[in-house]
Amino acid sequence: MHNHIYFTTKDHSLHLLDQRLLPTREEFFVCRTSEEIITALQVMVVRGAPAIGVTAAWGCIIALHEVMQQPQWAVLLHEKLDRLAHARPTAVNLRWAVEHLRGLWAGRGDIPPAELLPLWEYEAAAMQADDIKACQTMGQYGAACIQDGDTVMTHCNAGALATAGYGTALGVIRAAWEAGKKIKVIANETRPFLQGARLTAYELAQDGIPVSVACDNACALLMQRGMVQCVVVGADRIAANGDSANKIGTYGVALLAHEHHIPFYIAAPLSTIDLTIMSGAGIPIEERPAQEVSHIGGTQITPDNVPVFNFAFDVTPARLIAGIITEEGVLRPPYTESIAAAFERQAKK
Repeated sequence: MHNHIYFTTKDHSLHLLDQRLLPTREEFFVCRTSEEIITALQVMVVRGAPAIGVTAAWGCIIALHEVMQQPQWAVLLHEKLDRLAHARPTAVNLRWAVEHLRGLWAGRGDIPPAELLPLWEYEAAAMQADDIKACQTMGQYGAACIQDGDTVMTHCNAGALATAGYGTALGVIRAAWEAGKKIKVIANETRPFLQGARLTAYELAQDGIPVSVACDNACALLMQRGMVQCVVVGADRIAANGDSANKIGTYGVALLAHEHHIPFYIAAPLSTIDLTIMSGAGIPIEERPAQEVSHIGGTQITPDNVPVFNFAFDVTPARLIAGIITEEGVLRPPYTESIAAAFERQAKK
């Protein structure tokens, strides 16, 4: 599944498979302005840290196209890039993609917009292709963490839909399946947006990989009964010490896995690791609209005037993580050292 994010140079529009409508409807949300990109990110037409980063890269190009005929195009473009970079707070890939393209621009001095546009288009396409390659590579590394006959639990959706294609956590599962391992998957439903029930189950069912959906509050029972041998999830931001932010509920799954002696893995590209944040305490946690919790399918399920908590992410401490699966291999504790070494290896390539 590599066609859920695609850009057309003819009219400078970005086409995003609308993940809010899956699994029953497959429709594309078309973005022709940078504000439409921001909307798509905020209402979760597209979600998942790597996919957010790729979307942001194409959003920069749409922003440039909007202002390139204006006398003060550079000032206007910086303003649009700032708005784009702050569309969502937790996934580091969003800011990373925007600042990467901004850095290319700064490195070219007084480059005119007509020359900057094809440079950015080339780079965004390369970022999208590189993300797919990174997912496939980490899948190969991570497949060794899954044994033949294992049932793998995953939380939220870290598949092709959350990346440019193939997936991080689901990339590991796909690679194990492609290697001939007879595995099964339990996809936690992942309240309140139901990414596991709607998206992970959708992807795996399309690939013919055996998958069952479980209520979030069934995790403890399933582990207690020996029905889970391994947990693999994605991440939206990883601190320099290995603390990892992922969809709300992940921390609880990690605690349960630790209690039941089940290995718990994070799968994420190095671009998800934020070396400027020393620990999970520094990772900003997004709070989303209360209606996502108080309503299901437009039907209100909580009493009027009763507040709800709708934190979108939580942070799993590094001590609960058996390994961080990246395109540079499976990183092991102590993560401060193994993460630094992975970045050094990448820089030498």
